[in-house]
Amino acid sequence: MIKFIIKEGVLMIRLSFFDNGEVGELKYFGLGHLIPIIIMGIIIFLIIKYHEHIRNWRHEPGLRMAMAFVMIIAEMSYFWLKLNPKGSLVPPNVTDHLPITVCGWACVFGSFLLLSKNKTLFDINYFWVFAGSINALITPAVITSNGPTHFRYYQFWIEHTMLFISMIYMIYVHQMRPTWRSMVKSFAALLVLALIAIYVNHLLPGANYLFLASVEEGDSILNVLPTNLGFRLLIMSSIIMVMYFIVYLPWFIK
Repeated sequence: MIKFIIKEGVLMIRLSFFDNGEVGELKYFGLGHLIPIIIMGIIIFLIIKYHEHIRNWRHEPGLRMAMAFVMIIAEMSYFWLKLNPKGSLVPPNVTDHLPITVCGWACVFGSFLLLSKNKTLFDINYFWVFAGSINALITPAVITSNGPTHFRYYQFWIEHTMLFISMIYMIYVHQMRPTWRSMVKSFAALLVLALIAIYVNHLLPGANYLFLASVEEGDSILNVLPTNLGFRLLIMSSIIMVMYFIVYLPWFIK
């Protein structure tokens, strides 16, 4: 889409593809929400079905490199979108756009995991992705103003679906497995990130990193939590511990 803008008496033309849309443009469980999840499901099914063929494929290292490249570019392009004044009408805001997010770091860790097959990165990401990032798939509150006609829509879905695809890939193709020690490592890493988020939220009025300060923009399942930091942190920690146990349960039983 093209926008015509008059700035300082000069008519300018720019693509609205890089701008935000209207509030409510993305409807929960509409086609724009479900199609990326369906595509992710198909890719995961193919990985599970053909994991032995993929493991023995001579170009398998190149495939991992390509996946890692897609993930890191998806994460970097978000900050490019916010910092490039020619690419977006929305100015950068330090209260919203610092790299203090679980999904963002999981994307970075996932990229290096694909390249290195590092067990510690797998341990952290297994729980961050399956217990934490699942919320972003169910209620993608941060992109409710960005439908399929906007760059942010594709950046968000590529980044978040690749988190799950990369983890399933490492589990089935490279037979990586979590242990109870993995849970401890992942929770410790999350605690460090949470402490940073709490400090930044206190330092910058209006900041809400890790959603520890207040409710999210748009409708989210996290919006039912109290706004008091102590209660919010206690409840979120309890929920995370339960989620960690649930996603580890299949391996515990096995």
